[in-house]
Amino acid sequence: MIFKNISRTKLSLALISLVITFFVWQQGLRDSLNRPSASFDISQKEQEIVELATPSIPKNLKKFFITNNPIDEINNSLSQVSFNDLSERNKLIRIISSESNQSSNNNNLSKEFENKKYNFLIDEIDKKSENNSYKPSSENFYLFEGDRFLYHLLSKKFEFDDSSLITKSFSNKMFLKILAIRLIPLLTILLGSILSLKILFTAISLKKLGWKEIKPLDLELVDMVLLIAGGFVVLGEVVSPLFSISLVELFSRNISTDLSQSLKIFFGYIFMAIPPLLIVYYQIKSLNGEFAFKKDYFQFNFLSIKDATIQGIKGWLAIVPFVLLVSLIMNSLIEKQNGSNPLLEIVLNNNNYLSFILLFVTTTLLAPLFEEIIFRGILLPTLSRDFGIILGIIVSAFIFALAHLSLGEMPPLFVLGVGLGITRIASGSLLSSVIMHSFWNGLTFFNLFLLRT
Repeated sequence: MIFKNISRTKLSLALISLVITFFVWQQGLRDSLNRPSASFDISQKEQEIVELATPSIPKNLKKFFITNNPIDEINNSLSQVSFNDLSERNKLIRIISSESNQSSNNNNLSKEFENKKYNFLIDEIDKKSENNSYKPSSENFYLFEGDRFLYHLLSKKFEFDDSSLITKSFSNKMFLKILAIRLIPLLTILLGSILSLKILFTAISLKKLGWKEIKPLDLELVDMVLLIAGGFVVLGEVVSPLFSISLVELFSRNISTDLSQSLKIFFGYIFMAIPPLLIVYYQIKSLNGEFAFKKDYFQFNFLSIKDATIQGIKGWLAIVPFVLLVSLIMNSLIEKQNGSNPLLEIVLNNNNYLSFILLFVTTTLLAPLFEEIIFRGILLPTLSRDFGIILGIIVSAFIFALAHLSLGEMPPLFVLGVGLGITRIASGSLLSSVIMHSFWNGLTFFNLFLLRT
């Protein structure tokens, strides 16, 4: 069955694709070790929100939200990183929040920022360092009103009133933000843990897992190699970006960096999805003589949208505790994990609302739909048919985690992939795993959106 009627051309293409994929993924995983962890920025943003929310935090709750002075916490964190490795904004925050009165030049801290406004601030800080009684007009800092935390930090450094910008209503808003950031994960973990125990108890009581019937396409494993290695990696991750990046750069010369970056991600994902989806199209056409959209090739089961949605939400809740537990274990074993998805940092620091919409559509709609069609719509059923459901779920989850090219995030992504596979087969609907995937990405996106100051 596995090697039935395989042409030499197909087998040769599959082997070549496998070799290229090995080197591409090896290099990608190696490069991920040089990418910084987004947890550093996330932790800092959270402390910034706590500082801005402090006036609105009730006294009896302050001990739950504030363990140490937030600005001291930020400064200590920034001090653990080489100054040259910090972003320009973080370099400035480190200089401003430092208690030292020495000149920034004497501290060998570079003042040649690309952002000219930051250079102006360094001059003011130097004047303050040379003369502690120096008090510039607060009007000099109006240029920084767009960054309220930075403005608030400057008001402390230069002792001017920031209440016109850091209002009571704004502080209340920041308190609601930090409340949501802290409580939503806790509630999700609690509900997920209860649901997981209930599912486990039911499975033990009934002495069966309750898998639904899966209907894999009549494809062979070599077709899976051509789809994943040839379509997803070689054409999707290597060839397609050459076109998508060139296209966006051609039409985005006069737009903001944030928007240009988001357009590259949006169109990059579309261009990456086209080759493997075309391969799927021709694979199905070769099996049936035609490709008819009305036929449910991947078991979406659109007619049971309500049930699929409920199953997707249940699957999302049930897997959250396990993914977070694996993440905590990884953090305890490896003190400084690198390799976070660069998209996390982009969302966290993006200030363009059109860019946000593009990133939201990409992460919560395009990515779940495309990845679920490939990994749970085609790969999982084929592997389950040839090797059994359990092994099919495990292998497809491993390939799913590997395809994200992040060594540090592989364990939690593998657990997420297992959860998506179980949801797909337990519900008998690919739509349920698409919804589960969308909820996972959506909650991550929402959390990053809340962290923006």
